[in-house]
Amino acid sequence: MSNVVNTGIKHDQVAEGNYVISFEHLRMSDVDSVGGKNSSLGEMISQLAEAGVRVPGGFATTAQAFRDFLEHSEGGGLSLAQRIADRLADLNTDDVRALAQAGAEIRLWIVETPFQPRLLNEITQYYQKLSADSSKEMSFAVRSSATAEDLPDASFAGQQETFLNVVGIENVLEAIKHVFASLYNDRAISYRVHKGFTHAEVALSAGVQRMVRSDLGSAGVMFTLDTESGFTDVVFITSSYGLGETVVQGAVNPDEFYVHKPMLEQGKLPIIRRNIGSKLIKMEFTAEAKAGHSVQTVDVPIGMRNRYSLTDEEIVQLAKYAVIIEKHYGRPMDIEWGKDGLDGQLYILQARPETVKSQQKPTDVQQRFKMKGSGTVLTVGRAIGQKIGAGPVRVILDAADMERVQPGDVLVADMTDPNWEPVMKRASAIITNRGGRTCHAAIIARELGVPAVVGCGDATELLKDGALVTVSCAEGDEGKVYDGLLESEVTEIARGDLPELPLKITLNVGNPQLAFDFQSIPNAGVGLARLEFIINNNIGVHPKAILEYPNIDPDLKKAVESVARGHASPKAFYIDKLAEGIATIGAAFWPKPVIVRLSDFKSNEYKKLIGGSRYEPDEENPMLGFRGVARYLAPDFAESFEMECKAMKRVRDEMGLTNVEIMVPFVRTLGQAEKVIDLLAKNGLKRGENGLRIIMMCEVPSNAILAEEFLNYFDGFSIGSNDLTQLTLGLDRDSGMEILAADFDERDPAVLALFSRAIAACRKQGKYVGICGQGPSDHPDFAEWLMKEGITSLSLNPDSVIETWQNLAKRL
Repeated sequence: MSNVVNTGIKHDQVAEGNYVISFEHLRMSDVDSVGGKNSSLGEMISQLAEAGVRVPGGFATTAQAFRDFLEHSEGGGLSLAQRIADRLADLNTDDVRALAQAGAEIRLWIVETPFQPRLLNEITQYYQKLSADSSKEMSFAVRSSATAEDLPDASFAGQQETFLNVVGIENVLEAIKHVFASLYNDRAISYRVHKGFTHAEVALSAGVQRMVRSDLGSAGVMFTLDTESGFTDVVFITSSYGLGETVVQGAVNPDEFYVHKPMLEQGKLPIIRRNIGSKLIKMEFTAEAKAGHSVQTVDVPIGMRNRYSLTDEEIVQLAKYAVIIEKHYGRPMDIEWGKDGLDGQLYILQARPETVKSQQKPTDVQQRFKMKGSGTVLTVGRAIGQKIGAGPVRVILDAADMERVQPGDVLVADMTDPNWEPVMKRASAIITNRGGRTCHAAIIARELGVPAVVGCGDATELLKDGALVTVSCAEGDEGKVYDGLLESEVTEIARGDLPELPLKITLNVGNPQLAFDFQSIPNAGVGLARLEFIINNNIGVHPKAILEYPNIDPDLKKAVESVARGHASPKAFYIDKLAEGIATIGAAFWPKPVIVRLSDFKSNEYKKLIGGSRYEPDEENPMLGFRGVARYLAPDFAESFEMECKAMKRVRDEMGLTNVEIMVPFVRTLGQAEKVIDLLAKNGLKRGENGLRIIMMCEVPSNAILAEEFLNYFDGFSIGSNDLTQLTLGLDRDSGMEILAADFDERDPAVLALFSRAIAACRKQGKYVGICGQGPSDHPDFAEWLMKEGITSLSLNPDSVIETWQNLAKRL
């Protein structure tokens, strides 16, 4: 696919009153002439082709052409520009009905006004040159590019029209006319007022670009940072089948992929996370290739829905393009891409600056939202914005009724597009059936600071008008809609330097989906990442049900197949999801150490997984039963443990995240210590190999009593204060009896004696010693005692880091 139209025009001629210019003669400095979108296309075609970035060629009409069109008056009457200015002079953009009426009138005026002869001739000339090298009639995309669009602090996302699969000069001219008219869409008029632009200062350029046949392939959007947390070390890619408009408009729930930039640069396997989308529909070409009638949506076959729409090689290639583009522009970028189903190549269709997270400074005070209450979850989707909103439900099934949304309402719709922007800013939260995290509705919700849960599937059916709900986007990737008004809290976290301490503050991280956010809290890495959270939330099925598939009962078989769709096999799914959860945390904190504890489910907890009751024993006291190393060494659990080891090995060896270290829980005896180290080595996780450190959870009194002997097998201890306290004092912390709970205290002299013994043994041998229980967060005096004993690391829950850090600094 050629990128070049040979017109003989040099770049320095762009500002000399041209009406039409080919893309390769444009640069980013031409925003005033052809808008952000078209100048960016020209920049990439001319500057990034040598780096391998493919961008389809085309041409753009200029702002001068648009302004002259508005000023042109054949019969000597009022110009379009004057009529438009008069119509908008006293318009109240908050009056949705008046806004719609004014916009419709202006758009009709523009469409009915003929192009001035010079513009008509230049467009025709460039069209003929662009299509001259093709034996068959070519297909084009006609897109808008506003001169105030795609600036670093204003996205104007999706406000003007795009027409796809436009064939023939007459249809191209008609599409350009509609693109010009779209500068006066309701949403565009409202947004300009909202952002402080006058209507006359924004002009429109139409871009005519060769179509990529992604109707036969796939397409989507990618950002060079995480859209929710602003974490800059990843490329976030969304993808679905067919033309990318379904992803951009939010009409489809796409696949999602995260690629870790440092590992991409090192040539490792950098895909750290995948989420399979439902991909129910796709947009494809029709036979009628004229504006407004050239595409249609069709259902995607079940088999294709259950597969990822990109291969690993394609994901990596797109991420490489994204990094090249980001480096060239020197800022985080929002990029649309398409895969041509005919030639199999990946193309960049447009690139613009990311306008929300990249505007936040590291020193800004950040708000952190947290649910305090809990309740019935009515529906779930993709979380946008990390905030919490609440209010009465307002279900809007037709855009014509959007004015029903009142300030503080929770807007519920099948999907929203930028036309809804005038009422989206009124809402306390937004919920949609369809859409992904890179669609226009999501981008606008982030800009407005309104939490949104998109892609719920059935929100308009489940949620009833007027019902009170709480919308939480503060619990990870999954946004939750709770019944009723639930209590939440907002804390402000001021960034800045904290005092030096004689120990390291690390974090306890359970949910990988929060890792990108938590990494911005001051820390020296992760002192405890639990595999149980990943197994419980990302997998949900007992490992033995996975291993015995397909020889399991029909209901269980169906459940396994449902969760494992998109993966080579249920076993591959289990290992993939474990590896992705570990890698997400490892990548978030790279290159700081991340200590990952192997699974420590007790039998009653394993029973709660799908199929768990078939495989787990009934134990009177699971806390003291079949858990930890005893489970790993059991012959009938060997294959389950092997899957954990394979995931760990993949993360360290293939994905390159050697900052991930292993922690072994609940080691009762020296014999168990020796056997588990041998078992790990047999599974490819040999202590010291490729820098691997293996830490032991010091949580059984025997560990502290024989600390020096246990340290012969491990590279240090992480003290589990909860288990060590209950086993030292003979208390069951799960009993629930208040009379017993009163005696549970990590500061009891007997417990402190064991802590002291463990710390001293590690310090004597120069090995790591940390603590990862709740104690230091709850008791400042206990944290101070540990610091004075010489512990090297405190691993805290993220919400207690700043306060504990400051308390310790005062006590120095």
